[in-house]
Amino acid sequence: MDGTDGTDGTTTAAATTTGEPYVTQLAPNVHAFVQPDGGWCLNNAGFISDGESTLLVDTAATERRALLLRQAVLDSGAPLPRQVVNTHHHGDHTYGNGVFAPEATIIGHEACRREALKVGRQLHAIWPSVDYGDISITPPAVTYQDSLTLHVGDIEVRLIHPGISHTVGDTLVWLPEQRILFTGDLTFNGGTPFVLMGSLSGSLRALDRLRALDALIVVPGHGPVTDPGVYDRAERYLRYVADLAERGYAAGRTPLETAREADPEAFAEFAALPESERLVANLHRAYSELAGQPLGTDLDSLAAFTDMSAMNGGQPVACHA
Repeated sequence: MDGTDGTDGTTTAAATTTGEPYVTQLAPNVHAFVQPDGGWCLNNAGFISDGESTLLVDTAATERRALLLRQAVLDSGAPLPRQVVNTHHHGDHTYGNGVFAPEATIIGHEACRREALKVGRQLHAIWPSVDYGDISITPPAVTYQDSLTLHVGDIEVRLIHPGISHTVGDTLVWLPEQRILFTGDLTFNGGTPFVLMGSLSGSLRALDRLRALDALIVVPGHGPVTDPGVYDRAERYLRYVADLAERGYAAGRTPLETAREADPEAFAEFAALPESERLVANLHRAYSELAGQPLGTDLDSLAAFTDMSAMNGGQPVACHA
């Protein structure tokens, strides 16, 4: 199922070729909301509904896109959500919370709430020219530490914290009966992994946690709905970054120098991925861990984004929302 849009090909809303979001039914009462092209700020969401209550997984980076998600829920025949689960604090997954609150309760890991409040309008700071619309920072009001089980009618929804990985407050949304897993940004299908605000080593451990769940259908944080093969590609990339970092760190090179001096043949598998400039940001995180800093230590995001722009030939990374 890798690279496809769902188990039965059923989609609603706009077709994928338009670049507008579309909805894929994954199982009875379970849908994914996919935003092409899955690049910076174009995340996936999802919703689970028994016809009487609805749970939403993540929102979107702009008010307009969150309203498209809201309409997609209504168009499916489901009621508006009473609960919204945030897979992590990044604005592309949380900025739209205010479109659904206070009617819906926002739920997330305790570190997701803490980071959302700490970084505030982080996307505004990184990409100030984007039309975000009317955005109010609305962090989780209900938090958990390790795991939390919710129910949407007869559908069991398990929230699992995999440890510090993409961020310090990630949540896996696991439907054991349907064997459907919403990974948040622990996986990118067709995009480059990004661990600047989390942990490289923790992300590798988290992949083992994902495999242990034995999902059939994987909804990545970005990119088309896929299967567990996405874990192997993520692991190959992260192990490549780890090896490259060890060599660069030992030689006293900066993350940018190490990224620029990477062997093109060794990097060939990953060079064609969108957002390949994330390599240097991921090296910033790998260097932090090689220096013995605690996992998830705050790093200088401005320096990392400046280095990513340098990798882009001086062009800043662009928000696609």
